[in-house]
Amino acid sequence: MRSLKWLIPGMQIKRWLLLLLVGVTLAALGLAYGLIELYATVQVPDALQTLVSFVTLQPLPQWLRAGLFALAGLGGLGFGLYGLNRSLLSAVDPDGRVDLVEQVDRRRRRRTAPKIVVLGGGTGLSTLLRGLKEHTDQLTAIVTVADDGGSSGRLRQSLGVHPPGDFRQCIAALANTEPLMQRLFEYRFGDGSELGGHAFGNLFIVAMTGITGSFESALRASSRVLAVRGRIVPSTLEHVTLFAELEDDRVMTGESKVPKGEAPIRRVFLEPRDARAYPEAVSALLEADLVVLGPGSLYTSVLPNLLVPDIAAALDATRAPVVYVANVATQPGETTGYSLSDHVAAIRRHLRRKVVDIVLANNNLIPLEGHPSLEAVLPEPPSNHFFSGAGPRLVLADLIDEQTPTRHEPAKLGAAIMALRRDHTRRSTAERSQPEPPEPAPAM
Repeated sequence: MRSLKWLIPGMQIKRWLLLLLVGVTLAALGLAYGLIELYATVQVPDALQTLVSFVTLQPLPQWLRAGLFALAGLGGLGFGLYGLNRSLLSAVDPDGRVDLVEQVDRRRRRRTAPKIVVLGGGTGLSTLLRGLKEHTDQLTAIVTVADDGGSSGRLRQSLGVHPPGDFRQCIAALANTEPLMQRLFEYRFGDGSELGGHAFGNLFIVAMTGITGSFESALRASSRVLAVRGRIVPSTLEHVTLFAELEDDRVMTGESKVPKGEAPIRRVFLEPRDARAYPEAVSALLEADLVVLGPGSLYTSVLPNLLVPDIAAALDATRAPVVYVANVATQPGETTGYSLSDHVAAIRRHLRRKVVDIVLANNNLIPLEGHPSLEAVLPEPPSNHFFSGAGPRLVLADLIDEQTPTRHEPAKLGAAIMALRRDHTRRSTAERSQPEPPEPAPAM
């Protein structure tokens, strides 16, 4: 029975129940002292003697009377708590489908969960956030501001604002009212009007920017209005442009143009190259318990964040393990023909240092039917030594959304990330518990 869960030990609500019981007990003792004094000093008329004797159970032994009154009091208290619980549940959940106590307990656990920082953009980042928010409220999403295509690009060009599209997806993913909010934020106005092609969420963020006076204030205000779990911050507040240098030496300008080159990508870079990082993004990385890169487009979602110098330096300085979540499938124009190790090598090539500690990849290889231009990112064969020795540790898991086999499934991905965190904690504890090797004896 759900109402009895109010008394589950370990819940934070027990302290208030204990205070309530202490208060009721003290009030009952006060009332009892008053009744004893009244009974001893007030002369009851003879006509009422029989009634008073019956009500106070005088024919019974005193210990039995005390027990009966105590049982009656406890029964009334329990029935009152039961009725209060039902009333509260009916107010917040008329259909009786939500266990209020379970929700309170889950929220408490999420607030004390590890601090996780994720970097990326696009659909991959919102998918990851949707899976992680069920495990922790200590989330910080660091989002790229290099987007210049679609609705975001039009707003960026016409109004001079930061591209809101990736931030819109993150807000929709982390909002408590996600199903309806996602539909509202992702709603696009039809063609044939000045708003044609614009997403409502993009316009909402731009309007908030005008009201609050800055893009970062708009993100904070939107998060409060929509009860967002965690923080959503830009990697930089400078207006950056993404460039891609191709193997044929041509340069593609703009994030939306990067995948459209006819030759493979040699490298990507930002202008200005010395863009300053957003301070909250740097502090989040330095305080994190776990950092996650991706999933998402390697060159247009993941790397643009890492190309901000202060972000790269914070990644190098953080004590948290860094996990790279590889895409399920390659992306035409960006990673065509890439193996799993090619993705990680590209990150290392751009940062010129080891950043990734763990690589998380999908091993449920469902055929990508209906997607002839895509290839699955296959697990590395045992003969490949990229993930051995000083290289990153490879972890394989079933991460795929079987309804959309080119994407990750949020619940699977969130559970896999949390499992990695627990495993890393166990490994670190075991390493710290190992006795230090004895110092070599001095030479004689």
